[in-house]
Amino acid sequence: MNRRAWLLMSLLAALWGASYLFIKVGLEDGLEPVFIVFTRLALGALVLVPLAMRAGVLTRVAGLGRPIAFVAVIQVVLPFLLITFGEQHISSALTGILVSAAPIFTALIAVRFDDEERPHGIAAAGVVMGIAGVVLLFGIDLRGDAQALAGGLMVLLASVGYAVGSLYLKHRLRGVPPVAIAASTLVLGTVLLLPFAVVAVPVQTPELQTIGALLALGAGGTGIAFAIFYTLIADIGPGRASLVAYIAPGFAVFYGATLLSEPITAGAILGLILILAGSWIAAEGRWPGRPRATPGEPLEPPPPVREPGR
Repeated sequence: MNRRAWLLMSLLAALWGASYLFIKVGLEDGLEPVFIVFTRLALGALVLVPLAMRAGVLTRVAGLGRPIAFVAVIQVVLPFLLITFGEQHISSALTGILVSAAPIFTALIAVRFDDEERPHGIAAAGVVMGIAGVVLLFGIDLRGDAQALAGGLMVLLASVGYAVGSLYLKHRLRGVPPVAIAASTLVLGTVLLLPFAVVAVPVQTPELQTIGALLALGAGGTGIAFAIFYTLIADIGPGRASLVAYIAPGFAVFYGATLLSEPITAGAILGLILILAGSWIAAEGRWPGRPRATPGEPLEPPPPVREPGR
């Protein structure tokens, strides 16, 4: 990848990793989770709809009301709500780690519904590794606290929604421009949550830092972040663009530790390593540093590493 692609990917990872920080700021100021999610969707839609209109792709979702509605609920509204409700009881760093388990659930669901995504060989070992990371987090960081356990389960369920949504997109909305899907799902999600958000409007004006966090979460972490993601897909392809999912959790842990003074335990670090490594192996079907194998062809050994000066 060129320097521009790396810069965009770093910015995207920083934005997505900061989303859990912004959510925590809103929650600590007393905002209701429904209001936070509604604001996030509305601001994200304000960014993405003009981009989709400028690209002339909104007409591509005409006649796709049911699939778009399903994606809006299963991959946007419900996961965002579960993450925000769950983060009332667990740290922002732990939230970012648990959300990164989505590729593990994608592989597990694919066993039944998608032959192409079904894990085989070393990919299956990656699934086991990721599951071990999740079990480690629940066994060490969340044990003994019923509310924290419930919060962790909510966030984990959100990652299941992401997994279901990604597989559904692949089979039901193949060929539809991603920016059109994102813009339409954010608009629909905003409409669905409007009646609940009206009831959850804060009685007192939020603090200035909370307002800034909501703007950053909606316009930055949702709208601008999706726009960057689609730019990366166009520039370097979806496979390389998806690498951001393995970088963003590191930012979430960094923000939580430095800006919110959240304790980062050894269990959290080990769980993060297991989940990210397992997700990568499950998605790629190979160990890091090994070339990707094509169907019917064995993996060839990697070329020898040349030392500097040789």
